[in-house]
Amino acid sequence: MNPMRAIRVEKVTLNIGVGEPGERLEKAEEVIRRVLALAGIEQKPVRTKAKVRVQRWGIRPGLPIGVKVTVRGKKAYELLKLLFKAVENKISSRSFDPLGNFSFGIREYIDIPGMKYDPAIGIYGMDVTVTLERPGYRVKRRKRKRSKVGKRHLITKDEAIDFVKETFGVEVV
Repeated sequence: MNPMRAIRVEKVTLNIGVGEPGERLEKAEEVIRRVLALAGIEQKPVRTKAKVRVQRWGIRPGLPIGVKVTVRGKKAYELLKLLFKAVENKISSRSFDPLGNFSFGIREYIDIPGMKYDPAIGIYGMDVTVTLERPGYRVKRRKRKRSKVGKRHLITKDEAIDFVKETFGVEVV
């Protein structure tokens, strides 16, 4: 097989949207820290800020309303293996987008093997988004002579599903 056609995980993004600043946001941050510690990753989560005003909910631009962390490289593979166990190694085929990226949700952090319930924190769920790429995708991100990735080099939904099945042993329903 051509090494330029090999698919790899570019990044895994964990996100918890709380919708308000304060104590709940700090608890969500702690949940992400614990999940990362369980996977052996020393990384700090970042707070996400609102971009639009929603007066009904008291949200204004710049207000911190969520927490996320982006993991890359070999650590991303380890984290993904752990998170797939939380959804019993099954994800829906509707979770994949036309460019091969996929997302799935974890209802409660205690579904992740090794996580214990902490009454001081409560129950939080999270979204997991996985971005896949091939070697050569750098052309769309580089500073000089930026270009588009060719149509034949893009990852299709079927290729992404096959990659996830082979690499992680996940059942796609």
